[in-house]
Amino acid sequence: MNNAKPNRAKVQSNIRWLVIVLLFGIIIVIGRYAWLQLVQGSELAQRMRYQVGQDYSIQSPRGAIIDRNGRELAVSTMTKSLFVDPNHVENPEELAAELAPLIGKPEEDILEDIRVGGGFSWVKRRMEQAEYEAVRSLIREKGYATCLGFRDEAKRYYPNDVLAANVIGFVGTDDKGLDGIEQALDKYIKGEVTESFLFTDRQDRPILDSIFARHGYQGDHCKTIQLTLDSAIQFIVEQELDRAMAENSPLSISCVVMDPKTGEVLAMGSRPSYNPNRFWDYDQEIWKNRSVSFIYEPGSTFKAITAGAALQEGVVTPNQIFVDPGYVMVSGKRIQNWNGDSFGTVTFTDVIKNSLNTGFALVGLDLGADKLTEYAKKFGFGEITGIELPGEEPGILFDPDYMVDSDIATMAIGQSIAVTPLQLVTAMSAIANDGVLLKPHIVKMIKNANGTTFSETRSEEVRRSIESATDKTLVSLLEQVVSSGGGGKAKVKGYRIAGKTGTAQKIREDGIGYQEGRYIASFCGFAPVENPRLALIVMIDDPYGNFYGGQIAAPVAGRIFSQVFRYLRIEPSDTPAANEDDESPDDVGEGDAAGSSQRTTVQREIRPAPTDVPSGKVVIPDFYGRSIREAARIANEAGLRFESDGSGFAVEQSIAANTIVESGTTVKVYFAP
Repeated sequence: MNNAKPNRAKVQSNIRWLVIVLLFGIIIVIGRYAWLQLVQGSELAQRMRYQVGQDYSIQSPRGAIIDRNGRELAVSTMTKSLFVDPNHVENPEELAAELAPLIGKPEEDILEDIRVGGGFSWVKRRMEQAEYEAVRSLIREKGYATCLGFRDEAKRYYPNDVLAANVIGFVGTDDKGLDGIEQALDKYIKGEVTESFLFTDRQDRPILDSIFARHGYQGDHCKTIQLTLDSAIQFIVEQELDRAMAENSPLSISCVVMDPKTGEVLAMGSRPSYNPNRFWDYDQEIWKNRSVSFIYEPGSTFKAITAGAALQEGVVTPNQIFVDPGYVMVSGKRIQNWNGDSFGTVTFTDVIKNSLNTGFALVGLDLGADKLTEYAKKFGFGEITGIELPGEEPGILFDPDYMVDSDIATMAIGQSIAVTPLQLVTAMSAIANDGVLLKPHIVKMIKNANGTTFSETRSEEVRRSIESATDKTLVSLLEQVVSSGGGGKAKVKGYRIAGKTGTAQKIREDGIGYQEGRYIASFCGFAPVENPRLALIVMIDDPYGNFYGGQIAAPVAGRIFSQVFRYLRIEPSDTPAANEDDESPDDVGEGDAAGSSQRTTVQREIRPAPTDVPSGKVVIPDFYGRSIREAARIANEAGLRFESDGSGFAVEQSIAANTIVESGTTVKVYFAP
């Protein structure tokens, strides 16, 4: 019993010491834990982040731009951009020497990037995949992971190169739209940048759920822009602009094709143009969309507006008689016809067909400054149209309070005012649309990232310009301009087309007077007359040689009309007006030289059919309008070798139809949509 007590006391003593030791240990652990959490916590957490992962700026692709049929006009893909951490570069010269050949950048430029200092400097942005793979291999082999790294960035591609470039615009290095639709709607289509931390392995590859966080991110705000443009019609227009540039060597050409019933722009082209994939290689002046930013005196195309105003106000009737002296004096200013001659006794219909300056000057004076300006504004001149494009100009109109008689007379014939091509084709569309002016638009729809509709553009009526009955009379007069007047070269056999040609002197750069021998030729019209589907303007700035609108602008319009009719499957008219003799004289006004009576065909030459074909010879068939398969079959049956260029339907051939050639001769046929 006596031995049991000392043993119990010893055990209790041991327990007390054990408790003390444990408590002391707990205090040390708690203290150490508090030290690590409260004192060194931030530093250790940051060190841990560097060890197990990286901070990434994840960028979603920029929203696409598509045409009315869903064809891609601008798309974005994710690419790698290379950066350097100058603070961790041990041997700048060695790094620059090894990196330069892989990314195609001079060593000195890379050294400059390193000399910037700090913890971050771009070396090359938006690298090609081959460059990225090469640099990534270098980083692994040389252990450059501490000083080189990659960031994801979106790169913009324009798969059709030049097509609609002046409409679409382009994007700068920071995913910012700098022109065209890219600029105007940048807030909708700009990609998002989201900061994120990703767990990675030793080679900086995402692991665990970071893989799903990083890949497939499309953004919540970047939207898809669907334009009203039709890529096929745009191609037709630009192909014809290229041809006109080659034939007339002008400073520039602009063309706009519009649906007059909706205000939708189906095509808008300019030449010269540029490739937005390499926009930096071009002069900034070429970037401009001249259809909305170039103002000029319209010349005789504006006479359609003057005629509409005069008919509406009852100042004139189609059969009213005018005695044309060849010129009139107004406020001491001589206004004469394009050829300086008198046309004698004519009706107002003849005044329009022959675009007589004398007749329109007198009509303008009868209207007066207030009415002439009022109707110009009713047709949309003197203010921007409000289309969804940057850089639109409002044009220039007189203040009627300060107009003298000579100002009224010159305005009536399309001088002393300034318009844009878009304003003029919009006004012509109002004439085609029963006198109702619509707001033009080029954006059809904006779609959310998930495919739902964010907004959709509807036809928007601005105002009625002239009454319906007046408009029908005006349309009839403008149809005669094409069928038997100055716009004859815009004719397409079987279709009723209305329009007006124009040839205007260019204003001097200082705004005082006109440049000698410098002109702007144009044609503006619509078709088919009985149910207008298309309105278009062709404006040729400062052509070389022939400068008359009826001679060089009207044929371009005719070829565009012809091809678009076929593309849209618009049936020919069944009324007599559409099938008038194609050999009517081209009595063109406002400076358009009289054309010959020989038929002008669309993109082809037809020779008389031979009556006697020698042995061993064959006759070249007419391939126009044929598909590639049909054309190849016809050529084979005729004993000819066949070559094709393009796709769609035949629009031109290397040897004129009905030409006699040797059997086995090669004929090349050009096709377009």
